[in-house]
Amino acid sequence: MKNDGGTRVVVIGTGFVGASYAFALMNQGIADEIVLIDANESKAIGDAMDLNHGKVFAPKPAVIRHGDYSDCHDADLVVICAGANQKPGETRLDLVDKNIAIFRSIVESVMASGFQGLFLVATNPVDILTYATWKFSGLPQERVIGSGTILDTARFRFLLGEYFSVAPQNVHAYIIGEHGDTELPVWSQADIGGVPIRKLVEAKGEQAKEELERIFTDVRDAAYQIIEKKGATYYGIAMGLARVTRAILHNENAILTVSAYLDGPYGERDVYIGVPAVINRNGIREVIEIELNDDEKNRFHHSAATLKSVLARCFTR
Repeated sequence: MKNDGGTRVVVIGTGFVGASYAFALMNQGIADEIVLIDANESKAIGDAMDLNHGKVFAPKPAVIRHGDYSDCHDADLVVICAGANQKPGETRLDLVDKNIAIFRSIVESVMASGFQGLFLVATNPVDILTYATWKFSGLPQERVIGSGTILDTARFRFLLGEYFSVAPQNVHAYIIGEHGDTELPVWSQADIGGVPIRKLVEAKGEQAKEELERIFTDVRDAAYQIIEKKGATYYGIAMGLARVTRAILHNENAILTVSAYLDGPYGERDVYIGVPAVINRNGIREVIEIELNDDEKNRFHHSAATLKSVLARCFTR
């Protein structure tokens, strides 16, 4: 049973992403209890053992164990990392059919436990599967969150920081839209230390515009490059999931670019998509509607339309 007053996070799927996420939770002392569930129970048992052996070095003691769907009953957060992985040459949207069926089974099993917490979805295509989790669970939209473009935004800030030789924490810029090929950078609102990036680019000359466009291409295609080199991406997204988890469990009201349900903001409805949103203990408190220029608006609507075309095939609208 969960300790009174403690926080329980259930991780479903202990592959590269799920195990890395649990490791990040332990290292940062974010949760009081971490429960690991995997279709391969032996894998979950082994991961729990391995993590526990490092617990003496962690900043805060936590209960770490393998479990089953009954443990979701009084969990604060269920994080889904299970599903088919993206292979070399596959887009994230290519994974839809495989993972929709997997998610139906997982979400129905979680809800059968009496779960009343929040879902956080990491599996790709994350926007589609977050929508699926919302549909299958019957929970209010604000209690189902996808990792969205949190990793894309982190990659963007890192590469811009390298380019301008400043710490990425001082780069304020967003990637929004689908976590995938139609995502877009919001150049019009990007700044470093309060100075708009467009002004910094003007000072560097015409070549800088081409270099910044290459930076965005590297952000958009980063997963393809990493998968080609090592087979999967997991450290970056694990850290991103840990950041969202901290915002939830610590009731931070932090603004993060997650996959949130839109019902009017940005002129879009009935779609989960990556946008800045305020995250706290109740999930998504509100979507932040940043001002976009005409080109960014068109690209965002194209991204949403791409997701909706997939949803139309998978769900009765």
